[in-house]
Amino acid sequence: MIRKIFKNNPNQKSKVNLFLEKYNLPTAYLAVNRQMVTRGIYVGLFWGFIPMPMQMLAVMATTPFLRFNVPISISMVWLSNPFTMPLMYYMEYLTGNFLLGREGVADIELSIDWFSENLDAILVPLYVGTAFYSVVVSSLIYILLNRLWISSVTRERALKEQQRKAKAEQEQS
Repeated sequence: MIRKIFKNNPNQKSKVNLFLEKYNLPTAYLAVNRQMVTRGIYVGLFWGFIPMPMQMLAVMATTPFLRFNVPISISMVWLSNPFTMPLMYYMEYLTGNFLLGREGVADIELSIDWFSENLDAILVPLYVGTAFYSVVVSSLIYILLNRLWISSVTRERALKEQQRKAKAEQEQS
């Protein structure tokens, strides 16, 4: 998992600490634990699903209200990039139409004229679908990652305990 990468790289940590001390940045936003990482993923996906410019600034504007791992959150925002945006926004549009019980616009063209003529028919379903993905899907991923992280730690502890007991039994023999 992510925490193992940071545990096994002490030189990186010292470089990061030097950078943070040099620019007087808070280290709390770089913490690698279950809560900070999963919240970072949640916030990044939440803003990443919303079709708006400057999504990274929205993540940074969220930092005073929630504590989360900012680099992970910003990397999650990058999931909506110029290659993935058309598919994401089209899925959000289709989902919004489904939730509203509407028929979609029949003849879709990728031209500025077509978008300006059909903007009012596209905007409401798009943002209803966006709200669905931003809230529901991001929340489900947050819950799933929390559960996976907890089960991973539980399995790891059980394995270590099992190994410790086996070693103790071998020493007694």
